[in-house]
Amino acid sequence: MSHPTATSRRAAFVALTALAPISWGSTYYVTTEFLPPDRPLFTGLMRALPAGLLLLALTRTLPKGAWWGKAAVLGALNIGAFFPLLFLAAYRLPGGVAAVVGSVGPLFVVGLAALLLGDRPTVRALVTAVAAAFGVSLVVLQAGAALDLVGVVAGLLSALSMSAGVVLTKRWGRPEGVGALAATGWQLTAGGLVILPIALLVEGAPPALTGTNLAGYAYLAFGNTAISYVLWFRGIERLSASSVTLLGPLSPVTAAIIGWAALGQALGPVQLLGMAIALGATLVGQLNPRKPATPTEVPTATPTEVPAETFSAPERREREAPAEPEASEAPR
Repeated sequence: MSHPTATSRRAAFVALTALAPISWGSTYYVTTEFLPPDRPLFTGLMRALPAGLLLLALTRTLPKGAWWGKAAVLGALNIGAFFPLLFLAAYRLPGGVAAVVGSVGPLFVVGLAALLLGDRPTVRALVTAVAAAFGVSLVVLQAGAALDLVGVVAGLLSALSMSAGVVLTKRWGRPEGVGALAATGWQLTAGGLVILPIALLVEGAPPALTGTNLAGYAYLAFGNTAISYVLWFRGIERLSASSVTLLGPLSPVTAAIIGWAALGQALGPVQLLGMAIALGATLVGQLNPRKPATPTEVPTATPTEVPAETFSAPERREREAPAEPEASEAPR
C-alpha cells in the first residue's frame, strides 16, 4: 500500500530537482546575450552573493559550531570555484563544447561517491553516465567547434568542483532543525565571499552596467540561482548522488532548445537522437535507487501473514509452518 505513495513521492522529488538543471540550461544564452563580455568572476559574484544574502535575510539563521567550516567548504565547491570556472569555460568555448566538457560530471560523482560515501559503482551507473555524455555531445557539438585549452581545463575543473560539492552535501546533509533555504543561503553567501576578493584582484572594479546587464544578473541571481539551488540541494538530500547528477544532461538539452527557439540554431536528426539518448540515460539513472528497496519489503510482509495463520491453527502446526524458512531465504 505504501509503495505507490513512496514511488510517487520520489517521482515528485525528481521532477522538482530537475527544474534546477532545466533553469541552468538558460545560463549560456543569458551569459552571451545579456551580460558584459569577459567578466566571468564578476558574473559568478553577481549570481551568488545577492541570492545568498537574500536567503540569509529571509531565514535569519547562521551556522553553528562545525557548520561554519562545512558551509565554507560546500560554498567554495558548489559556488565559489564552480561559478567562475563555469563562466570562464562559457566565455572561452562555444556553448556546445562547454556543455560537453561539463557533462562528464556524473562520472566524477560515481568515483567520488565510491571514495567518500562507500557507494560501489554499478555497471548501470557507469553506462548511463557515459551514455549521457555521448548524448549531450550529439546535441551540442559541431564539427567546426574550436577547442581552447584554458576553456577545456576550466570546464573539467568546474565539473569536478560541483561533483565534489554534490557528494559532500550528500554526506554531511544539514544540521537538525535548519531548513533548505537557510542551508542554501550559507553556501551561496560563502561562495560569493570566496569570489569577491579574487574578482576585484583579477578583473578590477565592476564594469558599468546597462539595463540589459542588470536584468540578466537579476535573473541569474534569483530565478537561476536562489530558487534553483534550493531545489537542487533538497534533491541531493532525498535522492542518490548519481541520480541527482544524471539530471545534469537536462541543462545542455535545454540550452540547445533555447538556441533553436531564440537564436534560430539548427536542430537536426543528429541533435534529436542525442536528446533521446541523453534523456533516456537520465531516466534510467533515476531507476537505480529503487533496487535496494526490494529485500526490506519481503521480511516486513512475512511477519504480518504468519501470526494471522497461527491464530487459527493448533500449536503443533505453527512449528511446521513454512513462513520462517521463507523469510530467512528472502534476503538472499
